[in-house]
Amino acid sequence: MGEGYREKKVMTIGIVCELTGLSERQIRYYEKRKLIHPERSAGNTRKYSFTDVERLVAVAEKIEEGWSTHDIKEKERKITQEQRTDLIRGQLNAAFGMYRK
Repeated sequence: MGEGYREKKVMTIGIVCELTGLSERQIRYYEKRKLIHPERSAGNTRKYSFTDVERLVAVAEKIEEGWSTHDIKEKERKITQEQRTDLIRGQLNAAFGMYRK
C-alpha cells in the first residue's frame, strides 16, 4: 500500500509551528542538528509529516528536561544498535535455534 498518511511530507514549517508551538528557528536548528529530516519541494520549501511533528514535540520535551541535542542523538543511536542486535538474534534463533533465553 505504500507509505501511510502519517509519513507523507505535506505540511509547511508554518503549520508545524502552529501544531507544536515551536518557532521556525527552533525547527531549523533541530534540522541542522540532524534530529529531523524534512523533504524539500521543487521550490525548496520544507515539507513535514505527522511523524515529524511528533518527533519535534518529543525532541522539544527532552530539551526542556535538560537534554542536549547530542545526548538525544546518542541515545537514539544506542537504541537503534540494540534493536538491530535484537533483530539479528531473532533471525539467528529462527534459523538455527540460537540465543534461547
